[in-house]
Amino acid sequence: MYNAKGRYALMAVFAISALVSLYFLQYQLAAIAGFLFAFVLYTHYKHSSVLLASKYFKDADYEKTEKILEEIGNPDRLAKNRRGYYEFMRANIALQREDFEAAEFHFQIASRFPLGGKNDKAFVLIHLANLALRKKDIERAKTYIEKARELATSSRAQEIIKIIEKEANSLA
Repeated sequence: MYNAKGRYALMAVFAISALVSLYFLQYQLAAIAGFLFAFVLYTHYKHSSVLLASKYFKDADYEKTEKILEEIGNPDRLAKNRRGYYEFMRANIALQREDFEAAEFHFQIASRFPLGGKNDKAFVLIHLANLALRKKDIERAKTYIEKARELATSSRAQEIIKIIEKEANSLA
């Protein structure tokens, strides 16, 4: 769980270790250092700082979460299991700032990637249904509610779905 600067420092240490090992003709140590350099480089692009950001997100420190997420230069490179969490955190930060367009955009992307489980995916769809109700798009909200109902496993999610469904029916 390193931020970008920490990973760059690790890569530098491993690169220097590989070069020093080569200088002293220690090929096995150089290979290990090269492997570790490649591993950190791979995780930098595929996993990045999403796990560290989720730590701050769980503590409701949205400013630090956003700062850590800003380090991710190109979220398209993230592994599928990390991209969903990235977009989910981005969407919730946008909701906190009442930027509903950005929140909907990020929840739409998060809905396409795997999250923790069916219930987590249901909460993404619940958020999308709620945002559709804000726009008075009843049909879209009902579609999201139906999909969320299929995925919801917790009683909390099912209660929220019932509330949103009542609100959608009252607006219709």
